[in-house]
This record gives sequence, structure tokens and C-alpha cells, in this order.
Amino acid sequence: MDATRFGPYPAPGTSAYRTAADVAAHSLAVADESTPMARSVEHQLLVREGRRLREPLPRPKRARVMVVANQKGGVGKTTSTVNMAAALAQHGLRVLVVDLDPQGNASTALSIDHHRGTPSTYDALVDGVPLTEIVQESPEVPGLFVVPATIDLAGAEIELVSLVARESRLRKAIMAYPPVTAEDEDRLDYVLIDCPPSLGLLTLNALVAGEEMLIPIQAEYYALEGLGQLLETVEMVRAHLNPELAISTILLTMYDARTRLAAGVAEEVRSHFGDQVLRTAIPRSVRISEAPSYGQSVMTYDPGSPGALSYLEAAREMALKGANA
Repeated sequence: MDATRFGPYPAPGTSAYRTAADVAAHSLAVADESTPMARSVEHQLLVREGRRLREPLPRPKRARVMVVANQKGGVGKTTSTVNMAAALAQHGLRVLVVDLDPQGNASTALSIDHHRGTPSTYDALVDGVPLTEIVQESPEVPGLFVVPATIDLAGAEIELVSLVARESRLRKAIMAYPPVTAEDEDRLDYVLIDCPPSLGLLTLNALVAGEEMLIPIQAEYYALEGLGQLLETVEMVRAHLNPELAISTILLTMYDARTRLAAGVAEEVRSHFGDQVLRTAIPRSVRISEAPSYGQSVMTYDPGSPGALSYLEAAREMALKGANA
């Protein structure tokens, strides 16, 4: 297999992916004649000043509730959730992140308080507390809101077993949140649910609540092995609990364009999922890994880095596909 097929901005009709090199070396706006460095600096300045990007993305007709799930850990699930959410918000959209992982990593990356006792997804799932009493706005990105997770959520799996309609409690909470169903300018455009790396009751609640799935897949062989069980679970949920659930978006993460392995995994994923796979792949990046330790997404930590520009383009691609669907 020729790995160069998967290089920067391929010829029309090929199935190659855009990598960090592509995104950094080409303008994100079709009519933009600025140099890559100028484009990167412009993005950094806009973010530092708290201003939205100059090209707002089209709003979906109604809120898109997307489940970000993959039972395999370490594939960039939480990282993709917070950075895609931040990128969408920077484009002028209103986004809600629901942190459903007891570790609370998404909450940490978005500078959201989630110490024990903080109103969280646990309270919504187990006690039925309305999301209006739980949601916090991100201090880093205007238009980005978060339902935090605390360590209390670790016991929710056991407590949910004895509750009525245990699989649909998150769906009920989300649909009762006014900005999800509103029809004015204050309504949400996206709800991204960050799941734990397991297929328990928490993830099941997310799959029942969502209409779409965003699956991050690491560009390595082992990432493909764990995908089968996730797809089986999705089919069971479709058959018995949520027939509207669809896998709409696949995102390749930790992509190294220099290796044949990454190219092989990319081709394998695209052969199975086709156009559901975003053409923009997320590179391995130290800056992406560093950002959470500063309580930030890479979109605010280093807006001009290849990783940030890749997530920016991936979010743009996902939003445009959704608008044209």
C-alpha cells in the first residue's frame, strides 16, 4: 500500500485524508489568500481577544445530540470531545458538553469546577435534578456550556440498576433542558456527550439519549479490534431502545502520516464507514496533550498549533456535513 496516497490535499476522487500538515499549510477559508503563518497568527489573536472566528458555521435546524464513545481507552475520546466542542463554539455555535465520565477529564480540560459536592451529571441521573441547576459556562470559550462530572458518578452504575427507566434518564434530562428544544437564538446547536471507556449503564444512557455518534479511532491496529463490540452494542440499542441512533461521524486521532500503519488503518476504516469518516485527521501532538494540565483545550492553549487547526477544520467539516444532510 502506498502511504503517499494519504498525503496532503489529494487529487480529486481519491480517499486520502487531510493531516495536520495540510491544515497548517493551507487556508481554512477557500477564498483566503493569506499565508499559513498569517492564518495561524490570526486565529491565535481572535482567540486571545475572545472573539469568534470570522466565518460562522451554519446552525443546524435543531440541536444535534452526539454521543462521543469508544470502549477502548486512550483513543482521544475526551480530547476530541472538548476540542471539537471548543472549535464549534469558536465558530459562533452554542455547544453543551455533558461529561459522563467519573474521572471528569472533560470538565478539567474546560476549566469547570467538579469537586465532590458540585452539582453534576450524577445528580441529574440519580436524583433527577434539572440541568438548569447544573450547567456551567466555560470561562475560556463563550457559547460553550458544560454539565460537569464528579467522582460521585462512579457509584451511579450500581444506583441506576434499581431505578425506573434506568436507560433513558439522561435522555429525559437533556430533552427537559429548555435550550435544547428552544426555537430562538438562545437554543443550543450541539450537545456532545463524553462517555466513559466502557459499555456500562452510563454509556447506555448516552446511546439512548443521542441521535448521532461521533467515534474517535486511534490510527493503530488495536483500535480496530475494540470497534466490533461497540458496533454490536449500537445495533442492540437501535433494535430495542433508540432506533434513531446513527453513526454519523468517525474521527481518526493520533494520526502519523509518516507511517504505513496509519495509512492502512485509515483505509480500513474508510472502507467500512465510507463518507462517515472525516477527511481531516488529528495528528499526534504534544500541545494537545499538554493543554488539559493547564485547564484548557488546545483550542485556547495554543490556537495556532497544527493540532488546534486540525480540530478546527474537523469541526467545520462535521458542521457542514450536518447542514447539508
